[in-house]
Amino acid sequence: MYETQRKIAIITDDPGWHGRQLIAALHEHGLECDYVSLTDCVVEINGEGPELTLPGFNGLPLGIFVRGVPGGSLEQVIFRLDILHAMHELGVTVYNTPRSIERTVDKPLTSLLLSRAGLPTPATWICESNEHAQSILDRETLKGNQLVLKPLFGSQGIGVHLVDKSTGLIHDEKFAGIYYLQRFVERKNNEFTDIRVLVVDGVAKAAMLRRGQEWITNRAQGAICEPIVADENIARMAEAACKVLDIDYAGVDLMLDKSGQLYVIEVNSIPAWYGLQSVTNFNIASCLIDSFVMHIAENNSLKVCAEIN
Repeated sequence: MYETQRKIAIITDDPGWHGRQLIAALHEHGLECDYVSLTDCVVEINGEGPELTLPGFNGLPLGIFVRGVPGGSLEQVIFRLDILHAMHELGVTVYNTPRSIERTVDKPLTSLLLSRAGLPTPATWICESNEHAQSILDRETLKGNQLVLKPLFGSQGIGVHLVDKSTGLIHDEKFAGIYYLQRFVERKNNEFTDIRVLVVDGVAKAAMLRRGQEWITNRAQGAICEPIVADENIARMAEAACKVLDIDYAGVDLMLDKSGQLYVIEVNSIPAWYGLQSVTNFNIASCLIDSFVMHIAENNSLKVCAEIN
Protein backbone atom coordinates (compact mmCIF):
# COMPACT_ATOMS: atom_id res chain seq x y z
CA MET A 1 0.00 0.00 0.00
CA TYR A 2 1.04 3.56 -0.69
CA GLU A 3 0.84 6.33 1.86
CA THR A 4 0.51 9.94 0.75
CA GLN A 5 2.86 12.56 2.20
CA ARG A 6 2.00 16.23 2.48
CA LYS A 7 4.92 17.07 0.26
CA ILE A 8 5.22 18.06 -3.38
CA ALA A 9 7.62 16.61 -5.94
CA ILE A 10 9.01 19.12 -8.44
CA ILE A 11 10.24 17.12 -11.42
CA THR A 12 13.42 18.74 -12.73
CA ASP A 13 17.09 18.13 -13.38
CA ASP A 14 17.95 21.82 -13.31
CA PRO A 15 15.92 23.71 -10.67
CA GLY A 16 17.56 27.12 -11.11
CA TRP A 17 15.49 30.30 -10.94
CA HIS A 18 12.24 28.56 -11.85
CA GLY A 19 12.68 25.97 -9.11
CA ARG A 20 13.30 28.64 -6.49
CA GLN A 21 10.20 30.52 -7.64
CA LEU A 22 8.07 27.38 -7.35
CA ILE A 23 9.40 26.52 -3.87
CA ALA A 24 8.64 30.04 -2.61
CA ALA A 25 5.10 29.83 -3.99
CA LEU A 26 4.54 26.37 -2.47
CA HIS A 27 5.76 27.61 0.92
CA GLU A 28 3.06 30.30 0.76
CA HIS A 29 0.57 27.41 0.81
CA GLY A 30 2.40 25.71 3.69
CA LEU A 31 3.67 22.93 1.46
CA GLU A 32 7.11 21.32 1.56
CA CYS A 33 8.71 19.98 -1.58
CA ASP A 34 11.70 18.16 -3.00
CA TYR A 35 13.29 18.29 -6.42
CA VAL A 36 13.12 14.91 -8.15
CA SER A 37 14.87 13.76 -11.30
CA LEU A 38 12.98 11.16 -13.32
CA THR A 39 16.37 9.56 -13.99
CA ASP A 40 16.55 8.61 -10.29
CA CYS A 41 13.10 7.00 -10.08
CA VAL A 42 12.84 3.22 -9.77
CA VAL A 43 10.17 0.65 -10.59
CA GLU A 44 10.26 -2.61 -8.61
CA ILE A 45 7.61 -5.20 -9.50
CA ASN A 46 8.26 -8.08 -7.11
CA GLY A 47 5.17 -8.24 -4.89
CA GLU A 48 7.13 -7.09 -1.84
CA GLY A 49 6.10 -3.45 -1.61
CA PRO A 50 5.31 -0.31 -3.57
CA GLU A 51 6.22 -0.60 -7.24
CA LEU A 52 7.28 3.03 -7.64
CA THR A 53 9.98 4.81 -5.69
CA LEU A 54 10.64 8.54 -5.88
CA PRO A 55 13.84 9.62 -4.11
CA GLY A 56 13.06 11.62 -0.98
CA PHE A 57 9.54 10.18 -0.61
CA ASN A 58 8.44 7.29 1.61
CA GLY A 59 5.17 7.01 -0.28
CA LEU A 60 3.21 9.02 -2.77
CA PRO A 61 3.71 12.77 -3.07
CA LEU A 62 0.68 14.99 -2.53
CA GLY A 63 1.22 16.29 -6.04
CA ILE A 64 3.76 16.40 -8.84
CA PHE A 65 4.71 19.62 -10.64
CA VAL A 66 6.53 18.74 -13.88
CA ARG A 67 9.16 21.38 -14.54
CA GLY A 68 11.29 19.31 -16.88
CA VAL A 69 11.54 15.91 -18.56
CA PRO A 70 15.15 15.22 -19.51
CA GLY A 71 15.92 14.13 -23.04
CA GLY A 72 17.58 10.87 -23.94
CA SER A 73 16.96 7.83 -26.09
CA LEU A 74 13.40 7.01 -27.08
CA GLU A 75 13.43 4.22 -24.49
CA GLN A 76 14.59 6.57 -21.73
CA VAL A 77 11.97 9.20 -22.54
CA ILE A 78 9.19 6.59 -22.64
CA PHE A 79 10.27 5.19 -19.26
CA ARG A 80 10.36 8.65 -17.70
CA LEU A 81 6.86 9.40 -18.97
CA ASP A 82 5.78 5.95 -17.72
CA ILE A 83 6.68 7.10 -14.21
CA LEU A 84 4.39 10.11 -14.56
CA HIS A 85 1.61 7.99 -16.07
CA ALA A 86 1.88 5.50 -13.20
CA MET A 87 1.68 8.28 -10.62
CA HIS A 88 -1.33 9.76 -12.39
CA GLU A 89 -3.04 6.35 -12.44
CA LEU A 90 -2.43 6.05 -8.69
CA GLY A 91 -4.45 9.23 -8.19
CA VAL A 92 -1.59 11.68 -7.72
CA THR A 93 -2.22 15.13 -9.19
CA VAL A 94 0.36 15.53 -11.98
CA TYR A 95 0.61 19.06 -13.39
CA ASN A 96 0.69 19.06 -16.41
CA THR A 97 -0.68 15.56 -16.98
CA PRO A 98 1.61 13.12 -18.77
CA ARG A 99 -0.89 12.81 -21.62
CA SER A 100 -0.91 16.55 -22.25
CA ILE A 101 2.90 16.62 -22.12
CA GLU A 102 3.02 13.87 -24.74
CA ARG A 103 0.62 15.75 -27.00
CA THR A 104 2.72 18.90 -26.95
CA VAL A 105 6.28 17.59 -27.08
CA ASP A 106 5.29 15.58 -30.16
CA LYS A 107 5.15 18.30 -32.82
CA PRO A 108 3.39 16.22 -35.52
CA LEU A 109 0.60 15.24 -33.12
CA THR A 110 0.24 18.86 -31.95
CA SER A 111 0.00 20.08 -35.55
CA LEU A 112 -2.59 17.44 -36.46
CA LEU A 113 -4.80 18.14 -33.45
CA LEU A 114 -4.69 21.91 -33.95
CA SER A 115 -5.42 21.62 -37.67
CA ARG A 116 -8.32 19.22 -37.15
CA ALA A 117 -9.82 21.68 -34.67
CA GLY A 118 -9.75 24.39 -37.33
CA LEU A 119 -7.03 26.50 -35.72
CA PRO A 120 -4.74 28.24 -38.22
CA THR A 121 -1.24 26.80 -38.30
CA PRO A 122 1.47 27.22 -40.95
CA ALA A 123 1.45 24.68 -43.79
CA THR A 124 3.33 21.64 -42.50
CA TRP A 125 4.79 18.49 -44.01
CA ILE A 126 6.14 15.50 -42.06
CA CYS A 127 7.79 12.52 -43.72
CA GLU A 128 10.69 10.07 -43.52
CA SER A 129 11.65 10.02 -47.20
CA ASN A 130 14.54 12.25 -48.22
CA GLU A 131 13.19 12.29 -51.78
CA HIS A 132 9.74 13.40 -50.66
CA ALA A 133 11.18 16.09 -48.38
CA GLN A 134 13.32 17.34 -51.26
CA SER A 135 10.28 17.50 -53.57
CA ILE A 136 8.42 19.58 -50.97
CA LEU A 137 11.36 21.97 -50.67
CA ASP A 138 11.65 22.24 -54.47
CA ARG A 139 7.94 22.94 -54.88
CA GLU A 140 7.85 25.55 -52.09
CA THR A 141 10.96 27.39 -53.25
CA LEU A 142 9.47 27.66 -56.73
CA LYS A 143 6.63 29.57 -55.08
CA GLY A 144 9.14 31.84 -53.35
CA ASN A 145 8.65 30.27 -49.92
CA GLN A 146 11.21 29.28 -47.31
CA LEU A 147 10.73 26.35 -44.96
CA VAL A 148 11.58 25.85 -41.29
CA LEU A 149 13.07 22.44 -40.51
CA LYS A 150 12.52 21.41 -36.89
CA PRO A 151 13.41 18.38 -34.78
CA LEU A 152 10.29 16.55 -33.57
CA PHE A 153 11.38 16.95 -29.96
CA GLY A 154 13.04 20.20 -29.06
CA SER A 155 12.73 23.57 -27.37
CA GLN A 156 14.26 27.05 -27.11
CA GLY A 157 14.94 27.16 -30.85
CA ILE A 158 17.72 24.59 -30.62
CA GLY A 159 18.29 22.56 -33.80
CA VAL A 160 15.88 24.63 -35.91
CA HIS A 161 16.97 25.56 -39.46
CA LEU A 162 15.66 27.88 -42.17
CA VAL A 163 16.00 26.14 -45.53
CA ASP A 164 15.53 27.20 -49.14
CA LYS A 165 16.99 26.44 -52.56
CA SER A 166 20.41 27.81 -51.60
CA THR A 167 20.77 25.77 -48.39
CA GLY A 168 19.03 22.61 -49.55
CA LEU A 169 17.87 20.11 -46.94
CA ILE A 170 20.06 20.17 -43.85
CA HIS A 171 20.88 16.76 -42.41
CA ASP A 172 21.20 16.93 -38.65
CA GLU A 173 21.37 14.06 -36.16
CA LYS A 174 18.69 15.82 -34.08
CA PHE A 175 16.09 15.02 -36.76
CA ALA A 176 16.49 11.25 -36.27
CA GLY A 177 15.31 10.38 -39.76
CA ILE A 178 12.09 12.46 -39.71
CA TYR A 179 11.57 15.67 -41.66
CA TYR A 180 9.23 18.17 -40.00
CA LEU A 181 8.93 21.03 -42.45
CA GLN A 182 6.84 24.13 -41.86
CA ARG A 183 6.29 27.07 -44.19
CA PHE A 184 8.17 30.14 -42.92
CA VAL A 185 5.77 32.88 -41.82
CA GLU A 186 6.75 36.23 -43.32
CA ARG A 187 5.95 39.04 -40.94
CA LYS A 188 5.07 42.69 -41.49
CA ASN A 189 8.08 44.87 -42.36
CA ASN A 190 10.18 41.67 -42.25
CA GLU A 191 10.36 41.94 -38.47
CA PHE A 192 11.35 38.86 -36.46
CA THR A 193 8.64 38.77 -33.82
CA ASP A 194 6.21 36.34 -32.23
CA ILE A 195 3.82 36.33 -29.27
CA ARG A 196 3.99 34.15 -26.17
CA VAL A 197 0.75 33.77 -24.20
CA LEU A 198 0.52 32.10 -20.79
CA VAL A 199 -2.76 30.21 -20.44
CA VAL A 200 -3.76 28.78 -17.05
CA ASP A 201 -6.93 26.72 -16.60
CA GLY A 202 -8.22 27.84 -19.97
CA VAL A 203 -7.70 31.58 -19.42
CA ALA A 204 -5.01 33.76 -21.02
CA LYS A 205 -3.22 35.35 -18.06
CA ALA A 206 -0.29 37.23 -19.62
CA ALA A 207 1.38 37.86 -22.95
CA MET A 208 4.55 39.30 -24.39
CA LEU A 209 6.07 40.10 -27.75
CA ARG A 210 9.44 38.53 -28.46
CA ARG A 211 11.65 40.46 -30.89
CA GLY A 212 14.68 38.72 -32.33
CA GLN A 213 17.71 40.09 -34.12
CA GLU A 214 17.44 37.12 -36.45
CA TRP A 215 14.54 34.90 -37.49
CA ILE A 216 14.53 32.68 -34.36
CA THR A 217 12.54 34.54 -31.69
CA ASN A 218 13.17 32.47 -28.55
CA ARG A 219 14.41 34.44 -25.54
CA ALA A 220 17.07 31.75 -25.05
CA GLN A 221 18.39 32.70 -28.50
CA GLY A 222 18.66 36.39 -27.60
CA ALA A 223 15.21 37.77 -28.35
CA ILE A 224 14.04 40.83 -26.39
CA CYS A 225 10.79 40.55 -24.41
CA GLU A 226 8.26 43.38 -24.65
CA PRO A 227 4.98 43.66 -22.70
CA ILE A 228 1.72 43.55 -24.63
CA VAL A 229 -1.93 43.19 -23.73
CA ALA A 230 -3.46 40.12 -25.36
CA ASP A 231 -6.41 41.36 -27.40
CA GLU A 232 -9.53 39.25 -27.81
CA ASN A 233 -8.26 37.51 -30.94
CA ILE A 234 -4.90 36.58 -29.39
CA ALA A 235 -6.45 35.42 -26.12
CA ARG A 236 -9.19 33.43 -27.81
CA MET A 237 -6.79 31.58 -30.12
CA ALA A 238 -4.34 30.73 -27.32
CA GLU A 239 -7.16 29.50 -25.10
CA ALA A 240 -8.65 27.44 -27.95
CA ALA A 241 -5.28 25.74 -28.57
CA CYS A 242 -5.06 24.72 -24.90
CA LYS A 243 -8.63 23.41 -24.96
CA VAL A 244 -7.85 21.25 -28.00
CA LEU A 245 -4.81 19.77 -26.26
CA ASP A 246 -6.63 19.44 -22.90
CA ILE A 247 -3.81 21.06 -20.96
CA ASP A 248 -3.85 22.70 -17.52
CA TYR A 249 -1.36 25.44 -18.34
CA ALA A 250 0.83 26.24 -21.32
CA GLY A 251 2.95 28.78 -23.11
CA VAL A 252 1.31 29.25 -26.50
CA ASP A 253 3.39 30.73 -29.32
CA LEU A 254 1.50 32.75 -31.92
CA MET A 255 2.69 34.61 -34.99
CA LEU A 256 1.15 37.38 -37.13
CA ASP A 257 1.99 37.22 -40.82
CA LYS A 258 2.44 40.26 -43.03
CA SER A 259 -1.27 40.32 -43.90
CA GLY A 260 -2.38 40.22 -40.26
CA GLN A 261 -3.32 36.51 -40.16
CA LEU A 262 -2.64 34.97 -36.74
CA TYR A 263 -1.15 31.46 -36.56
CA VAL A 264 -0.58 29.01 -33.72
CA ILE A 265 3.06 27.96 -33.95
CA GLU A 266 3.61 25.82 -30.85
CA VAL A 267 2.04 24.90 -27.51
CA ASN A 268 4.56 24.36 -24.72
CA SER A 269 3.50 22.15 -21.80
CA ILE A 270 6.64 22.86 -19.75
CA PRO A 271 7.20 26.54 -20.54
CA ALA A 272 9.86 28.71 -19.01
CA TRP A 273 8.59 32.08 -17.80
CA TYR A 274 11.69 34.06 -16.86
CA GLY A 275 11.27 36.41 -19.82
CA LEU A 276 7.52 36.73 -19.40
CA GLN A 277 7.94 37.49 -15.69
CA SER A 278 10.20 40.42 -16.54
CA VAL A 279 7.32 42.15 -18.35
CA THR A 280 4.42 40.97 -16.15
CA ASN A 281 3.11 42.69 -13.02
CA PHE A 282 2.05 39.57 -11.09
CA ASN A 283 4.00 36.57 -9.80
CA ILE A 284 3.67 33.83 -12.41
CA ALA A 285 4.94 31.04 -10.14
CA SER A 286 2.27 31.95 -7.57
CA CYS A 287 -0.38 31.89 -10.31
CA LEU A 288 0.73 28.42 -11.40
CA ILE A 289 0.95 27.06 -7.85
CA ASP A 290 -2.48 28.48 -6.97
CA SER A 291 -3.87 26.52 -9.92
CA PHE A 292 -1.85 23.41 -9.01
CA VAL A 293 -3.09 23.47 -5.40
CA MET A 294 -6.67 23.90 -6.63
CA HIS A 295 -6.26 20.81 -8.81
CA ILE A 296 -4.88 18.86 -5.83
CA ALA A 297 -7.87 19.90 -3.69
CA GLU A 298 -10.36 18.95 -6.40
CA ASN A 299 -8.64 15.63 -6.98
CA ASN A 300 -8.64 14.77 -3.28
CA SER A 301 -12.33 15.74 -2.98
CA LEU A 302 -13.18 13.38 -5.82
CA LYS A 303 -11.23 10.57 -4.13
CA VAL A 304 -13.05 11.15 -0.82
CA CYS A 305 -16.40 11.10 -2.61
CA ALA A 306 -15.46 7.88 -4.37
CA GLU A 307 -14.51 6.26 -1.06
CA ILE A 308 -17.81 7.35 0.52
CA ASN A 309 -19.84 6.00 -2.39
